Amino acid sequence: MPPDFVAEASLRPPLVLGIDPRPRLHPGADKLAHVESYSRQLMERLAPLLAAVKFQCAFFEVLGVDGWALLQRLIAAARVFGLPVIHDAKRGDIGSTAVAYAEATLLRWPGSALTVNPYLGGDSLEPFFTAAAETSGAIFVLVRTSNPGAADFQNLSCDGSPFYLRVAERVSRWAADYPASPWSRVGAVVGGTHPEALERLRPLMPQSLFLVPGLGAQGASPQPGAGLLWSASRSLYYPEGRPDPDRAEERARDYLKALGG
Repeated sequence: MPPDFVAEASLRPPLVLGIDPRPRLHPGADKLAHVESYSRQLMERLAPLLAAVKFQCAFFEVLGVDGWALLQRLIAAARVFGLPVIHDAKRGDIGSTAVAYAEATLLRWPGSALTVNPYLGGDSLEPFFTAAAETSGAIFVLVRTSNPGAADFQNLSCDGSPFYLRVAERVSRWAADYPASPWSRVGAVVGGTHPEALERLRPLMPQSLFLVPGLGAQGASPQPGAGLLWSASRSLYYPEGRPDPDRAEERARDYLKALGG
């Protein structure tokens, strides 16, 4: 049986390590080898402090074939260390393309999670929901993102309410269709840079885990709350702007203390 992402992540501390490698920050001639050894060391060391590890796929895809192979090895290593895995790819497409994206992530790695973009509508997300249900995985739907330009569309008025609230209402219905324990297999991405949105969205999506990016570099302040998985990438993977496992562990413990852990 594959691990169950929802069950495992829910029982662990509410902190997610984001791995967004920048080879130029690593020493030596073989920088990808150092990225791999550092990432393994960091995952093993921080494993007791984490809900999951999140791989930003773009930072591996830009490295070509070697980057894709590295990503697969690191996902396998995360499993060895007992860490649930999130593929941060923000996929979203129609028909057979969505099925292929789901197969490349959720079916290839049962018990993992994937971020998706809802802009194309429910039929574009159904293959991801189905794959997550078949493989004990999870989906995190973009609802209120952490970037400054999020307001360009997400805050537009839709029948008198911000558009992101309408997306949240639809996510809530999808969550009810794909129950798991103790949360649904359909979660939401809600940026920690918008604390007022976190407060507003929690009752609208009561069955959903929230993936909450923005800790550290984007300036979000950690706050405790049920079903919130706080994600830190640059500030945790590269504390002080460089690879440093000692400082990363120290920072992870500081974050957890702020989160009530």
